[in-house]
Amino acid sequence: IKAKGVDAIAVTSVNDVFVMDAWKKASGAEGKVDTFLADGSADFAKALDLTFDGSGNGLGVRSKRYCMVVEDGVVKTLHVEDAPGKAELSSADNLLKGL
Repeated sequence: IKAKGVDAIAVTSVNDVFVMDAWKKASGAEGKVDTFLADGSADFAKALDLTFDGSGNGLGVRSKRYCMVVEDGVVKTLHVEDAPGKAELSSADNLLKGL
């Protein structure tokens, strides 16, 4: 992704900083992802209107799975999954196709 000219890669999740740190270490993303951003109250996801209600599964407000390309503060590309368990539109491979 960075070879295609992307300056920074960030991951957000409706989790706390401790979960995000554990996820970074367990996923092998250290050194590949620049920033893991904890969005514990889903404020960022809500501001983007990218939330869903997971309370039926005991999860509360969650973030939809998505990927986006932002250039100079403007969203240029946004791919949002239509179901919580999917990771097709938001995959790195799909993102690369559009770069």
